[in-house]
Amino acid sequence: MNTPAASVADYGARAIGPIILLGAPGAGKGTQAKQIVDRYGIPQISTGDLLRENVKLGTELGKKAKAIMDRGELVSDELVCDMVAERLSRPDCARGYILDGFPRTCAQAEWLDGYLSARGSKLPLRVIKIAVDYDRLLKRLTGRRTCPVCGTIYNIHFNPPKVANTCDQDGAALSLRKDDNETSISERLKAYEKQTLPLTDYYRARHALTEINGDAAPEKVSADVLAALEQRPDKA
Repeated sequence: MNTPAASVADYGARAIGPIILLGAPGAGKGTQAKQIVDRYGIPQISTGDLLRENVKLGTELGKKAKAIMDRGELVSDELVCDMVAERLSRPDCARGYILDGFPRTCAQAEWLDGYLSARGSKLPLRVIKIAVDYDRLLKRLTGRRTCPVCGTIYNIHFNPPKVANTCDQDGAALSLRKDDNETSISERLKAYEKQTLPLTDYYRARHALTEINGDAAPEKVSADVLAALEQRPDKA
């Protein structure tokens, strides 16, 4: 995306607002979140990281969560929302933030709407869905290979190593995650679609959703995501 040079230095001071990235596993949310963080200097908030942080620090919320997990139960929406609320109250979220893994359900989305309204937030909520063809997602996920030494990630379909199953950097044998098989991934994708389709409809009905073609080259996807964030809310 072509942007006037004079405006580049302004990104780090701009109030961009809350951002939600939706997309199936393998859609490239992590790559795009990094682009947004690098440009605007806002935090990426992961509910998984929040949960681990609270448990590790032994906060009241962490103690409650640990007790629930120790019983083999799932942490409730209420507890997750309480952790999110505490994190969003910190100063580094004043200009905006990316929510990673939240909301996952319409109930959590309604809670977030209420939270933002109660705080009198004037920053628009931006919801960006990165849509990728099902077959392409399968290839992205089943084709992943990782070097156990340097951590370089390859894909046998889109970004293969020069020598099959061998890292270009150090010659180590590449590894395949045990859950990166077609059966396991197909189940994960079906579960994701079932869980998040209502969420997509929820935000589309509120005119907060922008859909991006995630089948394009990563740089094109990045350009489209950043362009969507630069649009005025009434045109998003």
